[in-house]
Amino acid sequence: MNIVWFNWKDLDHPQAGGAEVVNEELAARLAAHGHTVTFLTSGFPKAAATTTRRGFTIIRTGSRFTNYFTAALYYIRHKSTLKPDLVIDECNTLPYFAGYYSGTKTVLFFHMLCRDIWYYEFPKPWSSLGFKLEPHYLKLLKPKKTVITVSHSTKRDLLRLGFPQANIHLISEGIQIQPVPSKSNITKYAEPTLLSFGAMRPMKRTLDQIEAFDIAKRANPKLKLIVAGDSSGEYGKQVLARISASPFKDSITVLGRVSQEKKIEVMQKSHLLMVTSVKEGWGLVVTEAASQFTPSIVYDVDGLRDAVKHGETGLIVPQNPQSLADAALELLRDDNLYITLQTTGWEWSKYLTFDQSYIDFTRAIGLKNL
Repeated sequence: MNIVWFNWKDLDHPQAGGAEVVNEELAARLAAHGHTVTFLTSGFPKAAATTTRRGFTIIRTGSRFTNYFTAALYYIRHKSTLKPDLVIDECNTLPYFAGYYSGTKTVLFFHMLCRDIWYYEFPKPWSSLGFKLEPHYLKLLKPKKTVITVSHSTKRDLLRLGFPQANIHLISEGIQIQPVPSKSNITKYAEPTLLSFGAMRPMKRTLDQIEAFDIAKRANPKLKLIVAGDSSGEYGKQVLARISASPFKDSITVLGRVSQEKKIEVMQKSHLLMVTSVKEGWGLVVTEAASQFTPSIVYDVDGLRDAVKHGETGLIVPQNPQSLADAALELLRDDNLYITLQTTGWEWSKYLTFDQSYIDFTRAIGLKNL
């Protein structure tokens, strides 16, 4: 089967996150089973126009916003070469509306809906306009389309918009990191350490994590913070400036974007992960950290409610730095609760695999023979 996959980021993109991990793991497995997969995605500074890895091809055209047009034009011009049997229209803020010009079976793939993220990632008046228009342009996608998503939170959003329940297929999440064999394989940092991990973007609210650390540090002078993730944008500069202004800046380590090996190292050694997004499809970093015996404290938002079972695998708190700090201090004091969250989160992570995601995904798109 020839599959063309519209999505605005690939894993090399500076703002790539959990959604791109999922996409590429699925694409690699499709390729390994003899299918041809072509991503039509956006360019970014110094990006190659074409890349091939793990058996699938990435074609980059346009930028973050123009790609919705340039990818469609590329598809139309090269359709005879691509020979698509299936088109995947991935909606990450905006859909490609590929079903209107693909000429073949098209499925929709949502990691999450944008909703309040409009107000964090876009300036006025575009933020207000996008928020108001989103339900309307998404309704144009409904008729007779297979819809794939990764969480009950996103499924509920789609149902509220009128997407038929029978059309929505929920697939398992997975993680690239192998869960550690046992707790005996883990050595934590000598001092209690919080971890902030991920691209620094307004919708991630990294500034809340810095403020929470400052609050908690006053109560626990031994506390340390590690900040890892791309800081190249304007928001990233604000985060770095805030860290420089912190009275506890000497206790904060900024790593920037890290390798997979370093990612595993800091996840294993840190005591707690903080995640403060406005909204997530799932919150893949939470499951990854859990696989390394590191519990998470997360804001009470869509997606993160799916990735954390409150009081079992992590803690879900109100959306403010004080609550984040209070929860961190509580966990670092309560050894029994901390061990419970470690163990239960680690056990759950072993069931969230990309092999299962792939099985769910192929059933949703109608591939019977794997």
